[in-house]
Amino acid sequence: MPDPTMPALQAQDLDGLRRFLSIRQHTEALAAPLSAEDQTVQSMPDASPTKWHLAHTTWFFETFVLRPNAGSYKVFDPAYEYLFNSYYEAVGPRHPRPQRGLITRPGVDEVMAYRRHVTEAMADFLSTGSVGDAGIVVELGLQHEQQHQELILMDIKHAFSLNPLKPAYRVTSGRTGVAGALGWREFEPGLVEIGHNGKGFAFDNEGPRHRTWLDAFALALRPVNCGEFLGFIEDDGYRRPEFWLSAGWDCVGQRGWQAPLYWERHDGVWMVHTLSGLERLDPSRPVCHVSGFEAAAFAKWAGKRLPREAEWEVGAPSLDGVGEVWEWTASPYVAYPGYREPPGAIGEYNGKFMANQMVLRGGCTATPQGHARPTYRNFFPLDARWMFGGIRLAEDLR
Repeated sequence: MPDPTMPALQAQDLDGLRRFLSIRQHTEALAAPLSAEDQTVQSMPDASPTKWHLAHTTWFFETFVLRPNAGSYKVFDPAYEYLFNSYYEAVGPRHPRPQRGLITRPGVDEVMAYRRHVTEAMADFLSTGSVGDAGIVVELGLQHEQQHQELILMDIKHAFSLNPLKPAYRVTSGRTGVAGALGWREFEPGLVEIGHNGKGFAFDNEGPRHRTWLDAFALALRPVNCGEFLGFIEDDGYRRPEFWLSAGWDCVGQRGWQAPLYWERHDGVWMVHTLSGLERLDPSRPVCHVSGFEAAAFAKWAGKRLPREAEWEVGAPSLDGVGEVWEWTASPYVAYPGYREPPGAIGEYNGKFMANQMVLRGGCTATPQGHARPTYRNFFPLDARWMFGGIRLAEDLR
């Protein structure tokens, strides 16, 4: 029986529509295990409710693809332009981010009706065969939705960690860690090229490709594991200011940090909250949910340092454990030489955030396929811990 969401297309367009529908369906599959109450809660200002993610990714296609390009499109609800805008000042005012959890209405059913409305309109638009320049924005919208798929998991994990019942989002993934001595790979000094090479999709902040000089260095062959980080804790790492950046030491004191986020001690046994619920700490698993401050403090305690992002990019193809946790670098999130923001509201996607943040590389277990490429530049403030951030060590060679 024909699928009503798959209009007749030319062969060259069919794969694109299938991919669009697949990504949209996967987002909804991530939300499917959650109740309406789960999808409405906002556990902190930096997180967003699942329901909001479902609506915002839909708003993106409605605002940037359908409204300017599909002449017959009818807006689902004009109020959604205010409710589900994230940070696009050029589009107009928006509901404050810390108050997204107060949006009890529209409910989940209404948001899902909104998604169906926009998905069907997008399918019609993509089936016309005259997408033209809008194809670039469609691709950006799909990549954007995949980013929010990871955010859905980040945010619900944080919400569930604050629930006294410690609910599980899903059954265990069965992943295992790596123990044993930490090996190293050495790299000779030289002039290298970094940044996206122009083949396939990349976000604007991944380019332009450019040359940079690297002195001799070494990278650890795998990320730091929980057992190694436990050594830092047991050596009073959280009580020794000599390892910490000044702002990081302030965070330790003001926020009472004693271990990575989601670590809990029960009757002398370390437990960790995961997407599968509360589990006994596995010392061989990569340490996760550490801030950039904690990563830098651990590196100093270990007599090493964090890698610069150019070092990480050059070394990534030969390293183990890439894609297990996002790996903090010592590089501030700034524009590459020659970078120019795209025109219009889309130019607000990355460039406006190039201040007071640090780059993370590599991807994590929640990162969608294709987003863990070596040139991908994730970025967060140094005190952020709810994303899947971990540590890979580096050192200078003289």
